[in-house]
Amino acid sequence: MSATAPMTRHGLFTRLCQAYGVPVPVQEHRFHPERKWRWDFAWPEQKLALEVDGGVWTRGKHGRGSGIVKDHEKRNAGAALGWRLLVVTPKQLAELETVFLVRAALTPTTP
Repeated sequence: MSATAPMTRHGLFTRLCQAYGVPVPVQEHRFHPERKWRWDFAWPEQKLALEVDGGVWTRGKHGRGSGIVKDHEKRNAGAALGWRLLVVTPKQLAELETVFLVRAALTPTTP
């Protein structure tokens, strides 16, 4: 990225993670042994994933019936494999609240 190029939300999220002590996620992590599904961001050792649902206000892929059904299939398959999933909009990805949410999800809790 050049010094004048605008930072993407994905890049900003990664930088915010670094700045606030959250481990940098793996991007586009393939999690399923048979399907080509990928999580937008993942922390594989903790089996935590973060998905960004774009187009929720513009009837994009994640806002139409067929896209929603496919998302459910993917997310349910991930849950069956033991993954925990957080879902945000593109705008939320660039917000500190999302970084804090991820940090909380990565923090072990005692029963």
